[in-house]
Amino acid sequence: MRTFMHGAAVWGVASPRRPSRVAGVTMAGFRVRDLDTLRMVPHPAVTLLLEFGAGSAVLDSAAGQHRGSVVAGPGLGSGGAVQARGENVACVQVRLSPVIARAVLGTSPADLDGAIVSLPDLWGREAARIRERLGDASSWQDRFALTDALLARRYEEGPPVAPEVAWAWHRILAGRGLTRIDGLAAEVGWSRKRLWSRFRSQLGLPPKRAVSLVRFDHAAHRLVAGESAARVAADGGYADQSHLHRDVKAFTGATPAAVADEPFLAVDDIAWPFRGIGAVDPPSGRPLGRPEGGVLRASCLPPGRASRRPFRRGRPL
Repeated sequence: MRTFMHGAAVWGVASPRRPSRVAGVTMAGFRVRDLDTLRMVPHPAVTLLLEFGAGSAVLDSAAGQHRGSVVAGPGLGSGGAVQARGENVACVQVRLSPVIARAVLGTSPADLDGAIVSLPDLWGREAARIRERLGDASSWQDRFALTDALLARRYEEGPPVAPEVAWAWHRILAGRGLTRIDGLAAEVGWSRKRLWSRFRSQLGLPPKRAVSLVRFDHAAHRLVAGESAARVAADGGYADQSHLHRDVKAFTGATPAAVADEPFLAVDDIAWPFRGIGAVDPPSGRPLGRPEGGVLRASCLPPGRASRRPFRRGRPL
């Protein structure tokens, strides 16, 4: 376990030694004695918090307080609406690609309806069993192995999303939020209405929101890395710096300067060493990882569309 220090924040952080066996799963372990109020910054993944031990984290949202293990859809914390705090917090945090979340959770992210949901309400006794087993485990690597085995089993038993929906999601990810969404429906051979409906019902957010969230995530991490707001706006698909400011404000309730100092983002390079790995090749189900040279392989195109041109940074070549 490594120590993360950022301002007044001091956290113990653990990460798996190898990627998950399930493409689209990343996880990290946290142990924090005194968790001061922490802004939850939106991320383009379904968030699964698996608590264990005697302590407890509290998530404060407009709907009230949430304790124990919870799950929330993509964009948890939008508008700065969710903050975390607690004492003697110990948990495994899992980020699930929306493409696999329906199978793992047993319900579509859309059914969460933007809420923070208690995991026992969703999984019943299985939530209590995994909490107990995580607490009994002797090491973080054992906890990650237990979590990974559980997620792999649930994934194998759960229903997949439509290949066209999975492909559209990965096209948006590979484009870092710069993908032009008007052509997605035509490229998968569906009507715009059908794609928008299936995408929303299976992944929990509409394509336009997905593009904005992915674009914001990349912009926020560049701000944390020390890049100027002007540079991030110019390179990140924003009309101007004011557009970036409005987008960051809408997602976090804070300015770009404040977001650049958020511990929730600054810890990523330590906590998520396999961040960006674990995409899924929709037609085959094979791990995709980072697009090679920024170009999606032809095998990543939807069935019957392998002749279409690859793209770089969301723009057709």
